[in-house]
Formats: sequence, C-alpha cells, structure tokens
Amino acid sequence: MTKSAMITVCGRPNVGKSTLTNALVGEKIAIVSDKPQTTRNRITAIIEHGDTQFVLMDTPGFHKPRTRLGDYMVNVVRESVADVDLVLLMVEPVAAIGPQEQALIDKIRECGAPAILLINKIDSVEKTRLLEVISVYSRAYDFDAVFPISAKEGDGLGELLTEMEKYAAEGPHLFPDDMITDQPERQICAELIREKLLKTLDKEIPHGTAVEISRFKERGDGVIEIEATIYCEKESHKGIIIGKKGAMLKKIGELARNDMEEFLDAKVFLQTWVKVKENWRDSLSLLRNFGFNEE
Repeated sequence: MTKSAMITVCGRPNVGKSTLTNALVGEKIAIVSDKPQTTRNRITAIIEHGDTQFVLMDTPGFHKPRTRLGDYMVNVVRESVADVDLVLLMVEPVAAIGPQEQALIDKIRECGAPAILLINKIDSVEKTRLLEVISVYSRAYDFDAVFPISAKEGDGLGELLTEMEKYAAEGPHLFPDDMITDQPERQICAELIREKLLKTLDKEIPHGTAVEISRFKERGDGVIEIEATIYCEKESHKGIIIGKKGAMLKKIGELARNDMEEFLDAKVFLQTWVKVKENWRDSLSLLRNFGFNEE
C-alpha cells in the first residue's frame, strides 16, 4: 500500500530550508546562498522514501516585510502552514526564540498542525548547547519531536525521514513517481541565474533583481537555447551587473549555464540581457508578471 504526506518546512531567512530540501530530494531544485530571503516562492519537492511519497513545501524565510514582494513572501509562509499533515519548524542552534520563530509557533498553534522542531547547523556548535535550545523551545510549544540536524552535512536526515513516515496516510501518490518538483524547467533555470546574482553581487543589489526566461527551446541537435532577461531597480545597478566590458554578466552566465547543463543533462546555449524596472518589488502588476501571484 502506497502512502503520502504533505509537509511544510518553515523558518527564518537563511536557516537552511532550501539546503534541507535539496538534501532530501537528492538533487538541486531550490537555490541557496549565504544571503537572507533567497527563496521567494513556495517550492514543492517530491521525495520518495520506500512506498511513501513526501510532498515537501520549501517556503520563503519568515521576516518583517518592507515591500509588496516581502508581503507576498510572508503570506506564502502563513498559507503553507495550514492544511498540511506536518510542519517542520527549522531554527538556529540558539537558546532564544526570536520574533520570527514565535510568530511561526503561534501560527502552528492556531492551525493545530502536528509539528517537529529541527535544530539545524549542529555542526557549528558544541553538542552540550543543544540541550539549552531544546529546553527553550519545548517550553514554548509541545512539539511532536525534536531533531538536531545538519542539512549541509546530511546529519540526522535518515532519522528524520523515518519519523516523517508516521504522518503519511494510505492512498495513491499525489505526483508521478519520477517527478522531483512541480517547478517548470524554465523556472528552475531562472532561479539558477538569480542564485549566481546573489553569490557574485554585494549588498542590496541582488535582492532587487528578478529573472525572466523569454526563450527555452531544444534544438534538433539536442542543444537547449535559453534567453533570459535580468531586471534590476536602478540604472547604476545595471552597470554593476554587466560589469567592466561585460565581465560580471559573462561570469554570472557561465556559472548559471554550468548548473543548467547539469540539471537538464544537456548542452545549453545561454544569452542574457539586463533591463531596469524601477521599484518593481512594490509594483503589483510587475510582481504578477514575474510569477508572484496571490492565487
């Protein structure tokens, strides 16, 4: 008998949610960087574990929004915590509950969803400190279980999958068994470009960028042609993204193309352009054009 479970992973920005998602899937479907608010949309990952299919929803980092895009991201998190079989709250190994964590605990309590606490990045602290973290969170909420893990190193993930089995219900799988995500290939390619922007650019510039794939076509010789436009908010940012004699844009394109070829298992011909759309993060129409729909 096959089983399935809908599971949401949530937490503050940069806590390691996308790293966990990629580790559990076994492939890179969510971009990662050392900058907060990397994930903007809910990413659905499909994980096969024996006869059980886990549908894992990787959500944006829960934060205090300052733009319409931020409002959208926070709403995605709130909606994703409701009507699921299990919530995984991922936190840092710090013996204090921040406002983001408290707000998520309150939402979990309101929805009444079963919840497991994941204390990530255990490879970065002394093991004795974890007892303090567990004590603080256990007083705040009655979690079904607590798992210290390292999403980056893979520590504790096997035990976590076994625990997640308890929340799966008998029935048909929700997605075909060969799927690993519901994201279209062109959307993942756009995100790979944005990941390289986050990794190569400084300060606030990459947070003001969006990527749109205008062409995605497989040629007869097996090469995939991809044309992408990078949008930024200021003319000065455009110059930085392009770089001296186009050097920065070329570097971003090369890094993204390498990841695209690995993901698509095909040769990729990538062309990129940079355009300015001032204050697009506060424009409802532009947000919709870039795929940030409220539906």
